[in-house]
Amino acid sequence: MARRLALIFAAVALCIPAAAQANGDPASDYLLVQDLFLPFNAKIDADTVEQLRNVIKGAEKGGYKIKVALILTRNDLGTAYSLYNKPQRYAQFLGLELSFLYKGNLLVVMPKGHGFAVNGKADPASSKVLAPLPAPGRDATKLARSATVAVRRLATASGHEIVLPNEGSETRDRLIIAAAALAGVALIAALVLYRRGRRRKQPLSEET
Repeated sequence: MARRLALIFAAVALCIPAAAQANGDPASDYLLVQDLFLPFNAKIDADTVEQLRNVIKGAEKGGYKIKVALILTRNDLGTAYSLYNKPQRYAQFLGLELSFLYKGNLLVVMPKGHGFAVNGKADPASSKVLAPLPAPGRDATKLARSATVAVRRLATASGHEIVLPNEGSETRDRLIIAAAALAGVALIAALVLYRRGRRRKQPLSEET
């Protein structure tokens, strides 16, 4: 059953791009089934996007759920283009559209700055956290980097830790490798000592 549901969600996600571009507000469709909306037809560094996704997932693992919309051009807003470069107003607008299924934290990043809303309403404390961040400008990769910094600051300010994927398993693997290496060194040392001991005993046995 779980596998079937996963396949259904994957199929829905694949169908969203075409439908969203023809809809009034594309991000509202994407963010119903995903946590990140990326600009259409924009060149973004893949590693930067992966880092942003990991930080969003890490924030959720740490207890801070958030969805993020990156808006590069008016085309990314569909019929809501009048809200372009008005990130706070758009964050509240988008939050209301999502509120029938999602009522949590929402971050919007546009060339001129950041917007934040919870269930379609402004949150002055979180907006204050974002205020010092510089406007990323019209570069999709910079939008993603700025969003990564913003999510980290928002989660930390709310008292939550970012738990990056595989962070625990990587540390465990390093410890296992280190322990195995030490065990190997100890084994080699033991073999060397054992062979030296046998060599010392051999002449004595031959004389007797």
